[in-house]
Amino acid sequence: MISDEIFRGRYRNSYEKPEAIRARRNYPFHNRSAYRGSRLQKGHRIMVQVQSTWFPLYDRNPQKFVPNIFEAKESDYQKATEKIYRSQKYPSRVEISVPGGATH
Repeated sequence: MISDEIFRGRYRNSYEKPEAIRARRNYPFHNRSAYRGSRLQKGHRIMVQVQSTWFPLYDRNPQKFVPNIFEAKESDYQKATEKIYRSQKYPSRVEISVPGGATH
């Protein structure tokens, strides 16, 4: 692993005003990684994981919008499914900057 960052979807539009994510709806996410500085050899591959929780490495995610996840009740915890769309209507992509200013 060369980077491990958490970006909570509730902050996708603003860190000051968290918003719930509604089931069965598409939302655009734009996240810039703070990580810089790996050198990958030719032919190596990059994997990006999207998941709703990383417990026990990080705090539990109740999968339900609550004002403060650290005060979530047991009844707030529920099952969640994430989908990444990759179609003309809902395109997804990862951009990577390389030395020389090019973006791939």
